[in-house]
Amino acid sequence: MDKYYSYTDFLKAVGQTKKVDEAEKLLNEIYLDLFLNHIQRKHREEQLMVLIDRALDDKDENAFHLYANELVALHQETTE
Repeated sequence: MDKYYSYTDFLKAVGQTKKVDEAEKLLNEIYLDLFLNHIQRKHREEQLMVLIDRALDDKDENAFHLYANELVALHQETTE
């Protein structure tokens, strides 16, 4: 899901005076990737909250634990 961007690659792109556009494109790609990942995480978090509420309404303990554990894992990923 997440792309790995090397700081070295970015510095190479910035250091090439002929290719300032390369550095700008790489930086734009990094920002876009971060933004899309943020949107995906927020959307999944909202889905999980709805599923958790539904599991509680249905008194489905297994589903509750499944969705709650996924939500906890999602929160741990964002804090790392």
